[in-house]
Amino acid sequence: MSGEAMLVFDEGLTAYDFGHGHPMSPVRVELTVRLARELGVLDQLKIVPAPVADDALLGTVHTAEYIAAVKRAGDDPDVPDLEHGLGTDDTYCFRQMHEASAHVVGASVEAARAVWEGDVLHAANISGGLHHAMPSLASGFCVYNDPAIAIQWLLDHGAERVAYVDVDVHHGDGVQTVFYNDPRVLTVSLHESPTTLFPGTGTAGETGGPGAEGTAVNVPLPPGTGDAGWLRAFHAIVPDVVKAFRPDVLVTQHGCDSHVEDPLAHLTKTVDGQRAAYSALHDLAHEVCGGKWVATGGGGYAVVDVVPRAWTHLLAIVAGHPLAPETEVPAGWREDVRIRYARVAPLRMTDGRDAAYVDWSTGYNPDTWLDRSIKATRDASFPLLGLDPSY
Repeated sequence: MSGEAMLVFDEGLTAYDFGHGHPMSPVRVELTVRLARELGVLDQLKIVPAPVADDALLGTVHTAEYIAAVKRAGDDPDVPDLEHGLGTDDTYCFRQMHEASAHVVGASVEAARAVWEGDVLHAANISGGLHHAMPSLASGFCVYNDPAIAIQWLLDHGAERVAYVDVDVHHGDGVQTVFYNDPRVLTVSLHESPTTLFPGTGTAGETGGPGAEGTAVNVPLPPGTGDAGWLRAFHAIVPDVVKAFRPDVLVTQHGCDSHVEDPLAHLTKTVDGQRAAYSALHDLAHEVCGGKWVATGGGGYAVVDVVPRAWTHLLAIVAGHPLAPETEVPAGWREDVRIRYARVAPLRMTDGRDAAYVDWSTGYNPDTWLDRSIKATRDASFPLLGLDPSY
């Protein structure tokens, strides 16, 4: 198998655009690619254009009725279809919505194909990670569920077990729903508590349907959780459950809306904590499935200060050449941000924080919401996977 890493990207992927004023601006993808290029990260990646998924591929997860509804909405965006979640307050309709959304799906499936067939060891689609879309419903800025379709493609092409880890601040509800009753897919989501954030799901007790018990793992985190608490929770749960599942390939979703500056949520991570999470997932892929790793983007609405730096770190890790946190942000990129957006861009690829944490093995503190949440997840999920939650 080649050790080469790949980014699936072409300019057409920025057509996934809900319009001016919508939080999910394609500017975040454009700025990420430009920053990664100026820092030399793209020189370490094979870059390929994304195909557009056809209806048959979309139909492995979405209903024919829903696909038809998306096409109609893209032809006439002024007519909402609330039954299918199209034209709501968060998921607007826009021209050519079907084509733009199918393009994102094509990018994630191409990344999965390249990894599964051995073209590369790691592959990324930062425009993807649209994890809220349901089989017949758009939700949370997501029209088609590209991670779920990529996972289904892997299953249809010989993968026996796929692990999906979602580090977006919002619960990965769409991917969980698609595979809740499928014992071949482990879905793991670390997210802000459903009591304080959309979509209101992802409790520790959601552990998988009949015949698939233990294959959904949810880690709801208290609002205010920062790098140390987030990494404590991650390391207390994720490596153990993924190792126990023994996947053939790891698929990950890297929403960076867990950052303290993100306007839509309430966690307090930094770029340094996000970089540490990406590195841990890279290492886990090598430990459990020979390095076969498919990485997607996700949420992230601090589109200048956070997303480009976080995802450039992700791409550098995918490429096998991580950037030092103290790396300077190129002056040309900063000047472009100043001119185009009247913003002062960050000076370095770090927020100046140490992504250290106290390991779970040091002991459980029942007086903290964080530790109670970690324990609840371990108690609910570990025994179903043959693990002892008590150590």
